[in-house]
Formats: sequence, structure tokens, C-alpha cells
Amino acid sequence: MRQVLERRDQNWTKLQQYVLDERERFEVRGPTGAPLLGERRDYTWFLRDGFFVRSPLRVNGAAVSEADRRSYEADFIRRAKERERRRAAANGREPSEAQDADDTPDVEALIRQSRQPQFVSTAYFLRFRFEPGRYALVGRESLDGREVLRVEYYPTALFREPRQRADANRRRDDPADREMRRLMNKVSLVTLWIEPGAHQILRYTFDNVALDFLPSQWLARVNDVSATMTMGEPFPDVWLPKSIDIAVSGSLAVGQFDLQYGVEYYDYRRADVGSKVIVPDGR
Repeated sequence: MRQVLERRDQNWTKLQQYVLDERERFEVRGPTGAPLLGERRDYTWFLRDGFFVRSPLRVNGAAVSEADRRSYEADFIRRAKERERRRAAANGREPSEAQDADDTPDVEALIRQSRQPQFVSTAYFLRFRFEPGRYALVGRESLDGREVLRVEYYPTALFREPRQRADANRRRDDPADREMRRLMNKVSLVTLWIEPGAHQILRYTFDNVALDFLPSQWLARVNDVSATMTMGEPFPDVWLPKSIDIAVSGSLAVGQFDLQYGVEYYDYRRADVGSKVIVPDGR
């Protein structure tokens, strides 16, 4: 499992020049099963100045205007650079170094993606770590024509206080927060399907077995929370996110409500770069 989790963070670096498309969907259904809210968005991802940029294409089937698309891209890059600066500061780098790394484009940055793409980090929204003795081999199964190992993870540190918050509040100890994190870990189960030869996670699911300990159960009750992330192999021996599916079921006095959220990453393709030189006549 240690090798599997190390590969999780390294696999995306194998291939640098590629683009892909994304389809995002969101839906809320009421007590009768009728849809109350829903939205569908289409994006494309491409490399610019060392960052993978998310560019909107359509919202509920309607094309996004050129002005809105460029505004979204500019805002996306700005937020990505801000995250890079905060990460640099957390790692002890000077702000000027982070500024230079982000704002000075170079040929290598245009060619090679040196930062983890946001769609990769989003897919690994559960940053579970290797905890010896907390993993159990369930058995062998077949997934998409591959023989895989099914492993269950019973976490003790999946829900932890964020590092920045922990550093700021190091001298404070909130028993209620600590107990809530303990209970969330206790009722959570992560199931992983692993290709043993490549030490590659092909799929994982997250389930909260029971959430009866949450406050205000008399007002609103969370019945079930589940999430699934699936990897694909768009290029030989290069595994990248394929889909994310999240389902939440809750109850109010009027009945049960269901929320579903999904993202599909598809049509991965190489970003080939070419040039053409035209020599005018007579020269």
C-alpha cells in the first residue's frame, strides 16, 4: 500500500503534453424523486505557462461567449498562481521566488507541466495516507477486464485538522472538534481496487457507514454519503482520472432529498506542437 500511494502522486508526471475535456453535472431531487435543481457544464483543459487551465465551453447546452471564456481562464490562472504562492510560502520559499516562478513564462514551462494539474488533485479529494495495520485484503476481483486486488481501509487519520489551522492553534485543544474528527474516521470506509503489477489504484469508493452522531438530527438527518473515483489509462502505462461520482442523501421533515454530483474526464489527447515557415516569392 505504501508503494501504491506513492505511485498515486507520481503517475501524472509520466506524460506532460496532453489536453482533455470535462463534463460536470449536478442534480438535486426532492421527496417524490422529481428533479428540483440541475446543471451541466462542459470544459476543456489545456496547458498554458506551466499550468493546466480549465476553459468553459458550454453551460446547459448553451455555448459560452468568447469574452466570458477568456475572463474565466484569466481568473482560473490568477487563483492557481495564488495557490502556488501560498504553497511556496508554506515550504519556506521567498515570495519573490514564487512570483518569479509563476509570472515569468519560459519555453520549458510551456512544454513541461511541472505542477500537479488541478483536475488530478480534485480526483484525489481523499488524501488518505498509509497507516500500517489499517488496510485489509478482501480478495481478488475482475474490474474492466483486469485482475485486481480489493483492499479495505479503516482510517484513523482521514479527517484531520488542516495543517495551517493546526499550526495556528497549536496551543489550543478543542475537545469537540477532536471528537468529531474521531467519529468521522470511525464510521468511514474506503475500498480500493488495485492493479498489483503496476501498484496502481483503478478505483476507490468512500462510504460513511453511519452518521447518527451528527448534531441537529431532529432538524436534518444525513442518511448516506458515498463517493467513487475511477482511473483510466488514456495513454499506455499512464493512468489519469476518468470520473468522480458523489451521492448524498438527507432527510427533512417534508421527506428525503438526494444530491448527485459527477465529473467525467474524457478525450485525453496529445497536445502536438508544430510550426510552419512560409518563404515569400522572390526571396
